Amino acid sequence: MFDTLSDRLAATFKSLRGKTRLSEADIDATAREIRVALLEADVNLAVVRDFVARVRERAKGAELTGALNPSQQIIKIVDEELVAILGGDTRTIRFAKNPPTVIMLAGLQGAGKTTLAGKLARWLKGQGHSPLLVAADLQRPNAVNQLQVVGQRAGVQVFAPEPGNGVGDPVDVARRAIDEANRRLFDVVVVDTAGRLGIDADLMQQAADIRDAVNPDEVLFVVDAMIGQDAVNTANAFAEGVGFDGVVLTKLDGDARGGAALSIARVTGKPIMFASNGEALTEFDVFHPDRMASRILGMGDVLTLIEQAEKTFDAEQSAKAAAKLASKEGKEFGLADFLQQMQMVRKMGPLSKIFGMLPGMGDFKDQIANIDEREVDRLEAIIHSMTPGERDDPKIIDGSRRARIAKGAGVQVSDVNGLVNRFFEARKMMSSLAGGKMPGMPGMPGMGGGGAKKQPAKAAAKKKGHKVSGNPAKRNNPAVAAPAAGSAFEPEQLDEKALQEAMASFQLPSNLRDRLK
Repeated sequence: MFDTLSDRLAATFKSLRGKTRLSEADIDATAREIRVALLEADVNLAVVRDFVARVRERAKGAELTGALNPSQQIIKIVDEELVAILGGDTRTIRFAKNPPTVIMLAGLQGAGKTTLAGKLARWLKGQGHSPLLVAADLQRPNAVNQLQVVGQRAGVQVFAPEPGNGVGDPVDVARRAIDEANRRLFDVVVVDTAGRLGIDADLMQQAADIRDAVNPDEVLFVVDAMIGQDAVNTANAFAEGVGFDGVVLTKLDGDARGGAALSIARVTGKPIMFASNGEALTEFDVFHPDRMASRILGMGDVLTLIEQAEKTFDAEQSAKAAAKLASKEGKEFGLADFLQQMQMVRKMGPLSKIFGMLPGMGDFKDQIANIDEREVDRLEAIIHSMTPGERDDPKIIDGSRRARIAKGAGVQVSDVNGLVNRFFEARKMMSSLAGGKMPGMPGMPGMGGGGAKKQPAKAAAKKKGHKVSGNPAKRNNPAVAAPAAGSAFEPEQLDEKALQEAMASFQLPSNLRDRLK
């Protein structure tokens, strides 16, 4: 959604590279480019004016120092101002002291409230809560059935005493849902309300009546991020007619310009609390203004990536895989382990989304967008076509085995060759990293890397230009043959006890000290 804005801002910052200082003309030109970029992204005009004025004021102020170059200084200022207009601090749900916590969803028809209700309930369940979905949208055809299906997929209970399709009183359903939650010990109630195609008096009155009946702890305004400036106008109308505590943005994976996301928090004064970026129930996240600003500026979102990895990866399995990689040349790490790790990565979401969170990926948007997820399926098919022995030791896969594997997976032999060859290269690199040394670098003493091979004293001395005694006794005497202790050229000759004392004095990490003992 923010690709166009990101590209324009990146081009603006690139024009500042190479400059040793920012002149007033440079600042004005940069502010003008930022203004055009925001307007093209459909950001509210008042927000754009305020944003550009703040950037220009700060850029011309005393906070520009020699610590950063001009491009970095402007990026820092724009990043901080983006965080500010996106709401500043992250805010999540305020739970009631006495359960149940009541959350009411409001918004126009088509904004995605019903699907969002299921996503929110699933997220709450993952946080250790027991949510109850309430079908209070009794006007839209099949809205009740849709919520029941979504609730079943999310693994949560749905309270739907009325069939809907114009039958039933939504205010009464919402009121009865609170009693049901108290009776069955649900600690969160999520009320899905009806919407309209546009703002009207009936919509506002019904939403206000439900609000008064259940006295919600949080009223969340659900808005389609693809509708541009209308999102701001609709939000203002709901704020005046019903009132809300936070905003939920849906359809952030769309191809619209994203101006609503950059406008709605500043215009309404209410924080964006959650963001939804797909149809799957898992594609729902807490909205972090600082992380979103980082994405817009092309700096990735490593924290969200780490959080998703922590949720997805099995710590015990990952530890076993790491131990196998740390073994001699990683030979214990086989294709079965590789497949297991690859499957866990896939659970994190589409590969294009994962790569998009990495810093510096802005220059590879086209390549990331063209990632073929089916290629991973082909790799899995190839590995599944192998015998357990072949997966554990791919070196035994000869020509005839490769032909059999290719036939079983429905691919070419060249595809099997490519997978096996890439696996060996990847395993070698990962084993080097797990062993504490960089690929292509000699092993460091005690870092699991196997160091340089010791040479005979005579050969070593000749190599370093030392004179060699003809007396074997003198030649083999370390005090005579070796350089002084502490020489940078002969670290393997250091006194072991002195080395241990030196390491202790520097307070190395305990795991590193253990490996060096």
